[in-house]
Amino acid sequence: MAEEEKGKAKGEQMKGKAKEAVGRVVGNERLTAEGRAEQAKGDARQAKEKVKDVFKD
Repeated sequence: MAEEEKGKAKGEQMKGKAKEAVGRVVGNERLTAEGRAEQAKGDARQAKEKVKDVFKD
């Protein structure tokens, strides 16, 4: 389960980076902001999993 969540976090981060890059290229501020938000969501999910790993040991 933890590996699945870590994979989701990485996926969200990559998807967010791609959205942000596309938004910057085409000059779409909303798309850029959505990309940053997705990255933050992925970062938060990853941090949560790291905390769970610390307490698991």
